[in-house]
Amino acid sequence: MKLIKLKEVVEMTTLSKATIYRLMKNGKFPCAIHLGAKAVAWKLSEIIEWIELKASARS
Repeated sequence: MKLIKLKEVVEMTTLSKATIYRLMKNGKFPCAIHLGAKAVAWKLSEIIEWIELKASARS
């Protein structure tokens, strides 16, 4: 399992930090894993899956 930081998530999704956290809060984006007091990361596989879901939902 590979973890990625917020900067990579932003680059992969082209979403802003605020949008990522808003979508997480609404249950529409993979949740971050808390690694420490101020450190979080996301599972790469979950981010890829989310992107693929969005791509397959296109008309």
